[in-house]
Amino acid sequence: MVTAFAPAKLNLSLRVLGKRDDGFHEIDTLIVKLPGLADDLEFSESNGFSFHCDDPEVPADERNLVVKAVRAYEAAAGVPCNWSISLKKKIPHGAGLGGGSSDAAITLLTLNSLHNYQLGVKKLGEVAASLGSDIPCFLSSGATRCTGRGEKIEAVPCPPAFPVLLLKPSFSVETPDAYKRWKQSFELPGIRYSSQEVNGISLVNDLERPVFEKHRFLAELKQWLLARRETTAALMSGSGSTVFAVLKNLADANVLASAARIELDPGLWSWSGITDSHSHLSS
Repeated sequence: MVTAFAPAKLNLSLRVLGKRDDGFHEIDTLIVKLPGLADDLEFSESNGFSFHCDDPEVPADERNLVVKAVRAYEAAAGVPCNWSISLKKKIPHGAGLGGGSSDAAITLLTLNSLHNYQLGVKKLGEVAASLGSDIPCFLSSGATRCTGRGEKIEAVPCPPAFPVLLLKPSFSVETPDAYKRWKQSFELPGIRYSSQEVNGISLVNDLERPVFEKHRFLAELKQWLLARRETTAALMSGSGSTVFAVLKNLADANVLASAARIELDPGLWSWSGITDSHSHLSS
């Protein structure tokens, strides 16, 4: 059995530059991984392909990105994937943390290693991009700058690692809906949308405008975090619904998470850890 880990990501910056002719949006985003928050993928030899996920809310059929990744790899490499894959979910679904995309990318990387690297780095990237805009960024560790619709990736030096607290309410945000309403959306009064400087990086997310307009709780959550003495900055990741806080040194993430549950929402999911500080392309 082979076990692989699919890390979550944070968008430290996400600029939406406009709508493209193909219906997608042109973006420029800086992404770092969270190696401490990862889904587990177990690959066992089998007579054929099968897939199982321990989260009943995640589809385990052909709609799942892991299954799509297997089918795409089989087609590109011309080999049958006789593996039983078991997915243990730790990254929440619909959170803006890239869980499904990471699962798909790590599936491609693992299958490629199990099949003697039938596909080169470039071809693997093309297969990943065909499955979803933000899947290619998970083919590399560390920090990546993603442009185009998100499929053009460039490895960049990681910012220094910093401690973060992630908070997510029970609801999710549909990414296509956030982009659809981006152009016509308005800023809510009293909410900070401007960039925040952390370790030489400008933290900003253009999708906060449409998402906060529809899900005002997320705007309130961000402002609540910004008002806390433990927090240096706060931002929504991706299209949400996770909002993360960059913590000051020695700040107690558990105390902050407990306060958020008491004052805002007792059902908040939370995770705390540090961002990745390593940057290299996988082969």
